[in-house]
Amino acid sequence: MGTKEDEVVARLTGPGGAFEIQTVPVHGVPLRVFATAPTSLRDLWLQGAVRGDVPYLIYGEDVVTFGRAHRMVCSLAQWLVDHGVRKGDRVAIGMRNYPEWAISYWAIQCVGGISVSLNAWWIAEELRYALSDSQTSVVIIDGERLERLSDELLREVGVRHTIVVRGDTRPGSTRWLDAVCDESATLPDVDIAPDDDATILYTSGTTGFPKGAVGSNRNHVTNVWNGLFRAAQNAALADPNAPKPAVKRQPTALWTFPFFHIAGVTGVSVAPATGGALVTQYKWDPAEALRLIEKHKVTQISGVPAVIRSLLEHPDYDRHDLSSLSTISQGGSPVPPDSIARIQSDFSGKVSPTNGYGLTETTSAVVGNAGAAYFGKKDSVGQPMIGTDIRIVDDQGNDLPLGSVGEVWIQSPMNVRGYWNKPEATEKSFTNGWFHSGDAGYVDEEGFLFVVDRIKDMVIRGGENVYCAEVEAAVFEHESVADCAVFGVPHARLMEEVALVVVPKVGHDARSTDALVAHLKSRLSAFKVPAHVFWTNEPLPRNATGKVLKKDLRETYGEK
Repeated sequence: MGTKEDEVVARLTGPGGAFEIQTVPVHGVPLRVFATAPTSLRDLWLQGAVRGDVPYLIYGEDVVTFGRAHRMVCSLAQWLVDHGVRKGDRVAIGMRNYPEWAISYWAIQCVGGISVSLNAWWIAEELRYALSDSQTSVVIIDGERLERLSDELLREVGVRHTIVVRGDTRPGSTRWLDAVCDESATLPDVDIAPDDDATILYTSGTTGFPKGAVGSNRNHVTNVWNGLFRAAQNAALADPNAPKPAVKRQPTALWTFPFFHIAGVTGVSVAPATGGALVTQYKWDPAEALRLIEKHKVTQISGVPAVIRSLLEHPDYDRHDLSSLSTISQGGSPVPPDSIARIQSDFSGKVSPTNGYGLTETTSAVVGNAGAAYFGKKDSVGQPMIGTDIRIVDDQGNDLPLGSVGEVWIQSPMNVRGYWNKPEATEKSFTNGWFHSGDAGYVDEEGFLFVVDRIKDMVIRGGENVYCAEVEAAVFEHESVADCAVFGVPHARLMEEVALVVVPKVGHDARSTDALVAHLKSRLSAFKVPAHVFWTNEPLPRNATGKVLKKDLRETYGEK
């Protein structure tokens, strides 16, 4: 006899269920997909458009309702068609987390175009690469990004039209307000299939130019439906005698992930399905974030672990009413277990921590951990989503037994079809529908996945593997540490030694080294304890998605 959880899953996903699962071929691979999900992102947006005066995007004092957003989406979609954009054409978006980013995204999807996300941190040469690589025809860009792109550069890469958001236009460019002013516009007719291309998101590579992962409508819709399924499953398993909230609040998320990142696209995409609102900032500011949570009665905050830690440890943390929060979601890099313990302690278990494990190539999280399960396994990223399978393999692609560390391979209806115009890179990273994650991990007997490191970041000390995430988790438990990173430095005999750089909390300094090392020796095998500990009051170098740039750390500290 199955468990109650098994019974709930069977009821929800069986024939006629709200989340019925069917097996269909996707790019030649049979996969389990949601039969009841919208067939395209356009159809998903239309579910949100009917919500009318319900808030969707909140930025500063500007509140954009779903109805207002839809009028702008229709106008911009018509503008794109009038200026030659057809199904499959690439339209790039380059800006901060402004409301205009989401409007642009939905307009592109509604004409069957492919949105190209431009990293807002990129310099001119990186922007040139992405625009040229994707063969973008139209760019929707804010004034800050436009300053990095000369007219000559835009002409060289083949950009025909530019729409300028929150900045001065140039001769030949179009003001945003002029592109979204036609309130009588309707969406043009277009036939969009589930596996048609929808997005190009460039991987957050730390060296060289990134690769453009090509996501489909099915990839993104499945991502949204996974979240809805998890919510329905949790509701069905909830204690029927538990007290219900007196007032049901609109889901409102403070979304700190950049919209150009896959986790940012997730936030933009989920809200139309849930009727939720997204609150964004010009840039991350924990003090302002605390005020926004209180002001807008935010129910969820999502961000990389460094962002969440800076919120939980801010001096004003205890001076604000955070009682509206029900979820704190982290992802993008390993989540220190002590962060989950802090959430459990501070909110008395009433706020659910969530962690999603995924990559750009898997269209966000394909594995998740949340709530009580997360409190029980604080160092696990969770269990696979419905329709997702995980393998742990050795260097030859052979499956390893439970508990053995190897490379994580993923098969899912959320896997992208490959990299834009890079068949060799695609062949190297995908095998019969399985994506090679590049992460080292293992699965326990209960089916929980533990990711221990990026394979390329693993330190090999005298033949012993040292997983940086494990050491970093132990470092974060020490009271003196605000931020840290572990990496390898050259050693003549051992090949590599373990090095650690620490950003101390206010009031702590390098005199804490002995205490920190003693703390680590009580928790780690001797060969894992860092041989070199460096202290800095400067923020650790990170890319736009929050990942520490360990290559930069090795260059800075490797010779010291």
